[in-house]
Amino acid sequence: MSGDFTARDERLLLEFLLYLGSGLTAAGEAVNQIQEHLLRVATAYGAADARISVFPTFLVVSLAPGRPVTQEPTRQLGGGLRLDQTAELYRLLRAAERGEVAPAEGSRRVLEVVRTPPRFGSPVRVLGHAVLTAGICMILKPTWGDLLLAALFGVLIGVLKLTGARWASVQMIMPVVASFTVAAITFVLAGTGWAEADLRALVAPLCTFLPGAMLTMAVVELSAYEMVTGASRLVAGILQLGLLAFGIIGAAQAVGVPPPGSPADVAANTLGWWAPWLGTAVVGVGNYLMLAGPPRSLGWLCLVLYAGWIGQYLGGLVLGGYLSGFVGAVALTVVAYLVERAPGAPPALVSFLPGFWLLVPGALSLIGVTEYLGQSTVRGAEDLIDAAGSMVAIALGVLCGHPLYRALAGTLHWTRRQDDLVHPDPQGHGG
Repeated sequence: MSGDFTARDERLLLEFLLYLGSGLTAAGEAVNQIQEHLLRVATAYGAADARISVFPTFLVVSLAPGRPVTQEPTRQLGGGLRLDQTAELYRLLRAAERGEVAPAEGSRRVLEVVRTPPRFGSPVRVLGHAVLTAGICMILKPTWGDLLLAALFGVLIGVLKLTGARWASVQMIMPVVASFTVAAITFVLAGTGWAEADLRALVAPLCTFLPGAMLTMAVVELSAYEMVTGASRLVAGILQLGLLAFGIIGAAQAVGVPPPGSPADVAANTLGWWAPWLGTAVVGVGNYLMLAGPPRSLGWLCLVLYAGWIGQYLGGLVLGGYLSGFVGAVALTVVAYLVERAPGAPPALVSFLPGFWLLVPGALSLIGVTEYLGQSTVRGAEDLIDAAGSMVAIALGVLCGHPLYRALAGTLHWTRRQDDLVHPDPQGHGG
């Protein structure tokens, strides 16, 4: 630290780093990435020797070796951020990494971002949840009855989520309530023949509760030797899957109707070959409405989603099911970070995290549970193993995708510099 760094400057910088770290944690960024971001910010403000550690519920910051350590809980900024909040937070982060915003102003802007009301009202966000659910159902190659039922379930779950968001204690049990409600209705409809209903209509509305991004980030953090945070995130993700499974089991016992079989045992896709391809765009629109995407970000979001979907589709054709998630995650990661470099494009995290609902690593877990209930224990065990393999494959894809992007970006930057040398700007602005 520089010698003219006063006690007030130190306090303001510490406060800014703590608020910024808390915001990035709420956005869902991996802790090793958060630490890198905060170290760059500290360096920009003259604290190049800062020591920063990020944990699931608190941050530890010291501006120099031997200086006092400040520990701050992150729960005051707890809860996930919407896409528009994440985009604004990263805009502030980029400015802070260049030292362009005063620490006091930066702290105020972080709190302002967290308290910003949604761009869209409750009816639009519920509609977005229904659209997202319909898009996920289309990717599962449903019948028309499945699609209609999944969209109606999407409206129901959207209302439940908005209602439960008012009480923190209710949010913990929301996966159980949602899975019990959806599963009970599905089992009743399937058992009585009142309407066409199968596993695809059940899985699609519950996919928004699947902790695919959480589980994958946990593996990423464990791979980066962030044992405490990675293990905590992994346990939280597994717990959420357990709550979803408990709701399904409870519904099966309460209504007395066995759950439907696997998608292979029910009616074939009646929408057509185009359903998953259109469903990818529908998922993008649903995410944009439900999570309040930043302005002019829908096209970029759909571009990244299609990159992940096409990568997964081609990977499945060439390499098989396990590695399809790996290829999709690599494509998703590389394109998300390349898009971030475009003028006016959203941060990579904005377009990156919704992509996990396309790869859906946790959907196989739910299918495995329902097949256990249907007494297909061998098939259920295979699907549970497939779910674990899918999660690891997607996490490895993310791990490989980021260095691949850096290598590609470095090559493109080197190529541009070479072009500037060979073909200099006639206005004298080359390079």
